[in-house]
Amino acid sequence: MVEKLTIDHVGHRGDGVSLDAREAIYVPYTLGGETVEVDHVAGHHPDRRKLITVDVASPERITPFCPHFGVCGGCAIQHWREEFYRAWKRNIVVETLAQAGLACEVAPLVDAHGAGRRRITLHGRFGTHEILKVGFAAASSHDVIPIHRCPILDPALDGALDAAWAIAEPLTQKMAVTKPLDIQVTATANGLDIDVRGSGPLPAALVGALSRVAEQHRLARLTRHGELVLQRLPPSVKMGRAEVTLPPGSFLQATVAGEDTLAALVIERIGKAKEIADLFCGVGPFALRLAEKARIAAYDSDAGAIAALQKAARSPGLKPIKAEARDLFRRPLVPQELRDFDAVVFDPPRQGAQAQALKLAAAKVPVVIAVSCNVATFARDARLLIDGGYKLDTVVPLDQFRHTPHVELVARFTR
Repeated sequence: MVEKLTIDHVGHRGDGVSLDAREAIYVPYTLGGETVEVDHVAGHHPDRRKLITVDVASPERITPFCPHFGVCGGCAIQHWREEFYRAWKRNIVVETLAQAGLACEVAPLVDAHGAGRRRITLHGRFGTHEILKVGFAAASSHDVIPIHRCPILDPALDGALDAAWAIAEPLTQKMAVTKPLDIQVTATANGLDIDVRGSGPLPAALVGALSRVAEQHRLARLTRHGELVLQRLPPSVKMGRAEVTLPPGSFLQATVAGEDTLAALVIERIGKAKEIADLFCGVGPFALRLAEKARIAAYDSDAGAIAALQKAARSPGLKPIKAEARDLFRRPLVPQELRDFDAVVFDPPRQGAQAQALKLAAAKVPVVIAVSCNVATFARDARLLIDGGYKLDTVVPLDQFRHTPHVELVARFTR
């Protein structure tokens, strides 16, 4: 059923919000002040609509730069002038913290997109008429939108899409793949590092075919569910003075600028601390840079990441790094273990670090630096620290995932 709506504002997820009805209605790809025609979306929540046409456009609207925008689900906002988009993204942080009762200054939004994404996950599957599709998931759907070019990628990912198509073809043809293949691609100093998931065990003939693809596309490494298919060169990245060889499918900040900017903000706020704990440390983007001036104890549940950090910690010019595999959700560091640290950095996944924040709140660490990719869980953990006697300084929001509602932040707490 087609209906006409007036959009009031853009919500925190990037959709336009209409207040015409008794309940808010969400319409993707619209802006505040616009009059639009929409339709219901079969099988979706009753408060969501599909945009048909914009009858009265906002003066803030611009032409998206990507031909896939609105079909591919990767970007939520390319249709908004930059100054308004940036104000909206910063305001996500301002409003979320205010709703949580956290009174603090929010700095201007820092652009951390840089040259673009260096890490992507593509999907491959057969569509109708048994035609292979490789690309990104469609907006609000499990369909795969075939992609041969993506303008938000780092030039270091050149060749990633061609390689993904070449990998998906033999896997989907020769095997009964009933769900999409996930093809995770990371740009490294020695070429593309690709991990494929969803294929099931590979017969020897397919391993040979994939090895030939890896050679043809000059991949640094190709793995399946973390198991090595072929490695031509170690897939490594620089972190400060250190060289890190990545574990298969390893987490890495999405952009080089994002990692560098987050690390610079952490180093600036940590001051002259000499004994630092790095919690949820991953492969060491903070630990390896902080170790140029301080002793580090680093913890993460990912044993592969910890092994990579331990190896990289042997790089010349670094102070000692003690890296340990530990599940900080189940076994957070307790006040007794935290007592000798001058500062703690914690950078948890999206669910935050509630258990660890409770222990930090009960400890006496002078400085705590929080890095977060989820403002809501940051606000929850920050409340625990504040209730434990910490003071929250200025929060710095970062835009690493440009054209999406995802925003990151760095914040400093002091006793």
